[in-house]
Formats: sequence, structure tokens, C-alpha cells
Amino acid sequence: MWVGYKTVNTLIAAQMWMEILEGEGLPVRLLPVNGILYASENTAFRVMVPRGREHVADEILRKL
Repeated sequence: MWVGYKTVNTLIAAQMWMEILEGEGLPVRLLPVNGILYASENTAFRVMVPRGREHVADEILRKL
């Protein structure tokens, strides 16, 4: 199961978060806030991480 960890305003920002977290070994999924049919580069996205691994994402960001 996946949980929303962070919401960002654009696809580029979501991809940057994804690269940071996946670079440390944490799997990430990106989900458009308004649904897949309305996804574009200017759509808000949710950065999703596995349930129970939110603390790992917090630790990765703390290292930055």
C-alpha cells in the first residue's frame, strides 16, 4: 500500500523528489492529484512512498 508523502505543484518537481528518494533506495510512485486523465506538466502531483516507510523518507531528507 502506498501513502502520499508530499504534494508538489509540477511534474518536474515531483520527478526531482523521486530521484532524490529513489537514489537512496526508497521506491517512489508519482500520482497526479486530479487523476491520470488530467495529468500534464503543470498538474500537481503526489509523491507516494510505501506505507510504514515514511520515516525512511524523513531520514533521507534530513541528510540533505
